Amino acid sequence: MDPQLLSYYEAIERASADMLTAARAGRWDEVVKLEGACVLLISQLKHAAQEPDAPASEAALVPTAHLREAARIKSRIMQRILVNDAEIRHLAEPWLHGLDDALAGRRQTLH
Repeated sequence: MDPQLLSYYEAIERASADMLTAARAGRWDEVVKLEGACVLLISQLKHAAQEPDAPASEAALVPTAHLREAARIKSRIMQRILVNDAEIRHLAEPWLHGLDDALAGRRQTLH
């Protein structure tokens, strides 16, 4: 895997972790801002991934073990992003329900 592509995955993971930190603190405006940063990073990753690869002669010089390790790193990063995303969604549920109620004009009652 191209080190540049791996750096995009790492940056997305960092933004995802920052989103989770903000969500845990109830800073939803910050979560939304960081989500926008993630969208931009994902777009840049897609663009970089579409660029032509190195010539076949250079690709043949990359050890298979290196490629496997890069794939493992990418997999671990993706797993952490998914775990972060799941927790953010869980934390957002009450906030989203409150937002739905507010938009529907329903008052919240305190018990």
